[in-house]
Amino acid sequence: MKTIKFVGKEVWEKNFAAAVRQNVNNYFKEKGISTKGNFTLFTQTSAMFVLYLAPFVMLLTVTMSAWLALGLLIVMGIGMAGIGMCVMHDAVHGSFSSKAWVNKLMGSSMYLLGSNVFNWKIQHNVMHHAYTNIDGYDEDIVAKGPIRLSEYTPLKRIHRYQYIHAFLFYGLMSITKLTNDFGQLAFYNKEGITRKFNIKPTLEYTKMVIVKAMYLFLFIGLPMLVTGFSWWQILIGFFIMHWTAGFILSTIFQMAHIVEGTEQVKADADGIIHTEWAVNEVKTTSDFARNNWLLNWYAGGLNFQIEHHLFPNICHVHYRKIAPIVERTAREFGLSYNLKPSFAYAFGSHVRRLKQLGQTSQL
Repeated sequence: MKTIKFVGKEVWEKNFAAAVRQNVNNYFKEKGISTKGNFTLFTQTSAMFVLYLAPFVMLLTVTMSAWLALGLLIVMGIGMAGIGMCVMHDAVHGSFSSKAWVNKLMGSSMYLLGSNVFNWKIQHNVMHHAYTNIDGYDEDIVAKGPIRLSEYTPLKRIHRYQYIHAFLFYGLMSITKLTNDFGQLAFYNKEGITRKFNIKPTLEYTKMVIVKAMYLFLFIGLPMLVTGFSWWQILIGFFIMHWTAGFILSTIFQMAHIVEGTEQVKADADGIIHTEWAVNEVKTTSDFARNNWLLNWYAGGLNFQIEHHLFPNICHVHYRKIAPIVERTAREFGLSYNLKPSFAYAFGSHVRRLKQLGQTSQL
């Protein structure tokens, strides 16, 4: 895959990148605190694992009605999404702890979601963070069947009402990873990405098969063996759990980039983006509901995406404190800081943006 370059046209762009980095670093120096996780993160981590695994233990050990089981599976989906946002996300970025082995251990929580750590690192840490909202590079905005997330991809009639049906497909995010991981790894191998990161494809495929087989046995096979639910009830429950998690994860992810005011970018013929990287991150990203304490706790800082994109190695528990610093610095340089005041406003903005991307006068 061709690498693109960020070349700013204005001197102030380089100055902004240096200033925002210095201002945020000064905050941690003045407070004398680590940029990594703290007690708040550890309580979040414990809570998310309890939300995910405690209902599962109850399903395996307590005789209950199908309706009660359904409620527990929805709670599991909420916990699954929480692990993805609060635990795995920071750990794979290396911001969970200053100790590499802790980050690796917590990053392995991805396997409890049925997915693959290496694939996530490439798709998210590399492609999305390096090339945010850039057509042809950021995998998060590539065409996804009935959903059009980039203004540069072909528009089809099926996209006309995507602002309604997109959310049904959002719920498929995590369950489709069970199989899509294989094709994604094949693509990364074809593009030479596995070689670049010293990953042996055969070993990674083998690990992927073993981990996914163990995951399916644990969450499908074991309930079939020890509970009184029929196989079809268990499969439906498994789907509902994943759909709940996928819906939460996809919606929160998209509300940070596919909203009004965020730009979408295309490299020129020479593979150059005529903006400094840090400036591009601010222009293509949005914060929302910064004062919503419950969302801040549950979403793992994903509502502070501007701060996360500029400082992915800083743990999300610090974003609420550094956000005013980043915002002030951006405004000092005349750079628009995209902030949606509430969850409801951000959600509405995402719906309106989906509508814009799905409709034109030609259709």
